[in-house]
Amino acid sequence: MTAESDHRPSEGSPIVPDRPDVFDIVVLGGGSGGYATALRATELGLTVALIEAGKLGGTCLHNGCIPTKALLHAAEVADSARESERYGVRATLEGIDMAGVNAYKDGVVGRLYKGLQGLVKAHGITFVEGWGRLVSTDTVEVNGERYTGRHVVLATGSYSRSLPGLEIGGRVMTSDQALTLGHVPASVVILGGGVIGCEFASVWTSFGTKVTIVEALPSLVPNEDPAISKAFERAYRKRGIAFSTGVRFQGVTQDDSGVHVTLEDGTTYDAELLLVAVGRGPRTADLGFDEQGVPMDRGFVLTDERLHTGVANIHAVGDIVPGLQLAHRGFAQGIFVAEEIAGLAPQAIVESGIPRVTYSEPEIASVGLTEAKAKETYGDDAVVALEYNLGGNGKSQILGTAGFIKLVRKVDGPVVGVHMIGARVGELIAEGQLIVGWEAYPEDVAALVHAHPTQNEALGEAFLALAGKPLHAHN
Repeated sequence: MTAESDHRPSEGSPIVPDRPDVFDIVVLGGGSGGYATALRATELGLTVALIEAGKLGGTCLHNGCIPTKALLHAAEVADSARESERYGVRATLEGIDMAGVNAYKDGVVGRLYKGLQGLVKAHGITFVEGWGRLVSTDTVEVNGERYTGRHVVLATGSYSRSLPGLEIGGRVMTSDQALTLGHVPASVVILGGGVIGCEFASVWTSFGTKVTIVEALPSLVPNEDPAISKAFERAYRKRGIAFSTGVRFQGVTQDDSGVHVTLEDGTTYDAELLLVAVGRGPRTADLGFDEQGVPMDRGFVLTDERLHTGVANIHAVGDIVPGLQLAHRGFAQGIFVAEEIAGLAPQAIVESGIPRVTYSEPEIASVGLTEAKAKETYGDDAVVALEYNLGGNGKSQILGTAGFIKLVRKVDGPVVGVHMIGARVGELIAEGQLIVGWEAYPEDVAALVHAHPTQNEALGEAFLALAGKPLHAHN
């Protein structure tokens, strides 16, 4: 543990409340990071009050990961029916029943929500419904009632952002409204070519919508390795998805006929709807954080590598902490903080080791450093990269997908980045994260036998190639 952690209990020391109204931990926010903190803490014998203004499960379960991926699966089914004759199967896509799609989506969410509620109850967590506010460094007030904790964990999550002056309403919406849309729009302009924008572009294109993406940065999915971004753009062009990159949004008007979007270079786009997908902001306003001296930057809560704010016994987890806004990052941080408070001195989370997946068609999956970042970190001459085309993989041929796997390694050293594009490559990221996280050498992975015919085999063959002994690969 660090020198600045003297506020934390020593390793193995129990935290036993001597007052019934004082909890070991008060968690403000019941999303991924918050409930993970609560569940792990109770497993370690700590008492927890978990406070949530909305529904337990937060953005991920109700407005993000789960409902979005349900829509993406429905889109995959639609594409399978549309393209069935390619595989010798005569099927007909009669249309998209959005009421049925939404019922399927809501059913998935509902079952997971019920299970999560049961889990929290079974763990003996005190669940408090209501809007909580930090009124002292150890107390949260909810509906006039105060909940005091020896430790406080801030986990208030995020919201769908907009741009200055861009009002949400009518035909201009965020993903929150898009997830409950009761019909398939004829045309949509999507503002933002990141993960959220590209996933909705994929869904709506599969449903028959004419989609145009507007991204101010030079490429779609700009946080990915440039080779992945270029391949992704080619795939989207092939799917008929139009996009503009490198030009900023200027404004939008709306009327009975639709929305009229203008870019700074004078280009205009007309569509039925405008989806604003410019990222998510931290939900920290008017929660008392500033008043208690919690360090903030543009609404984000600042912490050290151990997720401590520097104020009393206050930690923060999830989307309010600068970095990747991913549910599994929130889970990991919640587990970490619970173990930190319990005195277990867990290993700090390495941000670059967190896997990232875009569940579009094609999928993108990555973990570790891009080639550019690796060269910036270790030097241009200290990094080697290799691309393995999925065209040589039997299962990818069966699925009818194109794409590649890009590996980045230190010269004579471990693999520091795995980047993939193609159908279902999100399912391959588990091995990729172990390779990067455990600092494996290409020769280590090349010695492992991968099952044939699987897409996972493509990952194995990429490492065979990087180790200097390619099999189904052209030199």
